[in-house]
Amino acid sequence: MFVLGIGFWLWNQFFGKRITSLPSDNKNLITTGSAQDRISLGEKILVTANTNPDKEAGVQAFAKGDFVTAANYFKASLLKDRNDPETLIYFNNSQKDNSQYVKIVVSVPIGGNLDVAKEILRGVAQAQDQVNRTEGINGKLLQVAIASDDNDPALAQQLATQFVKDSSILAVVGHNASNASIAAAPVYQQGGLVMISPTSFAQNLSGIGSYIFRTIPSIGAVAERLSTYIVKTARKTNIGICVDSKAIDNVSFKDELVKGILATGGKVNPTNCDFFAPNFNPNAVISQLISSGADSLVLAPHVDRINKALELAAANQGKLTLFSSPTLYTFQTLQVGKADVNSMVLSVTWHPNAIPGNDFTQNAVKLWGGTVNWRTATAYDATIAIAKGLQQSKNRDELQQVLHSPSFSVFGATGKIEFLPSGDRNGTAILVKVQPSSKSSSGYDFVPLNDK
Repeated sequence: MFVLGIGFWLWNQFFGKRITSLPSDNKNLITTGSAQDRISLGEKILVTANTNPDKEAGVQAFAKGDFVTAANYFKASLLKDRNDPETLIYFNNSQKDNSQYVKIVVSVPIGGNLDVAKEILRGVAQAQDQVNRTEGINGKLLQVAIASDDNDPALAQQLATQFVKDSSILAVVGHNASNASIAAAPVYQQGGLVMISPTSFAQNLSGIGSYIFRTIPSIGAVAERLSTYIVKTARKTNIGICVDSKAIDNVSFKDELVKGILATGGKVNPTNCDFFAPNFNPNAVISQLISSGADSLVLAPHVDRINKALELAAANQGKLTLFSSPTLYTFQTLQVGKADVNSMVLSVTWHPNAIPGNDFTQNAVKLWGGTVNWRTATAYDATIAIAKGLQQSKNRDELQQVLHSPSFSVFGATGKIEFLPSGDRNGTAILVKVQPSSKSSSGYDFVPLNDK
């Protein structure tokens, strides 16, 4: 039996080499094939941007059922690239045969947005590694299948159908984009399979079904936090908003933000700005906003079109004070935006320094070599919640009942996890601000904003 301590060993091996953010090579990957081709327990590499001979040998051994050899190769691969969550998941999946595991799946946009996919996978991998190194789940280990849905609603539905048919899968962590989650949710509900999204904010996901949960607070709470700050603290009175009309979550964010701005005495600028519009022109938008009296601008892009928001920030040239939805809380924003997004304030669900004394942040730094962002934290929470629920249940229906129980709670990366009857997370949002930082490879970092 191979020792289950690689996570802890890696922490000690590399502790102290802290970086502030985790860049990744954002390449589009799997784009064709059946739904089954997009799912792997360890028999194929989905994140082909992160591979080496050891990882390749590991998946070959795993596919043959030689788990001891696979584990050895995956361990060797992690020594070369410890910041590869896919390999850590495969390593944990290769400790025993399938009969000694409890199986779940995580669905992420590997071919649509690799950076975001890896952020979510880090949270799931860290939680799986922690569970398997400690108490396990009633004598069994946690096994995680990885699926790539590319943030595509049709693919998400196809994969959801596969998951429901596979009776060994007891829960799903996913999906990322709200469009994908909302498309897949009815499939899970009809099939009686728990889905916990770590990142989908859209209002209409709330109460969509009794098997649908999420580990982020409602978009209403996130938007209210920002609208109050914009009007009451930043003293902005004419606020422009640019949203992606095809991003359901950010459309919800805009709707709630407008309510909050008006309720606190602010005015929403009438300029129409849609990142998805075929004739989107950043310079023209800024000119129109300024000529119509705007003094600030809120950016709310689709997670796969963050570049559009950064183009608008560049065209702004510091003329309008910038604010943002949680979508822009990613390394891409800092790496590409740099001075263009300096001083931008975002309403987010979590920050590494948000909960003093929480060992998740320190453990993440030791494991991955740098601080992680909110998607990693909420994905960790979704996995930990499922693991805790599975300790008290034997099947899909029992897990759903446990998660809905008023007595259910577990402490995670973002604090106490408990679900409202709607399936939403009972929680609040915080504010962060982009500021120059010598500790970040981009030269900028997100810093908690103490506005009280």
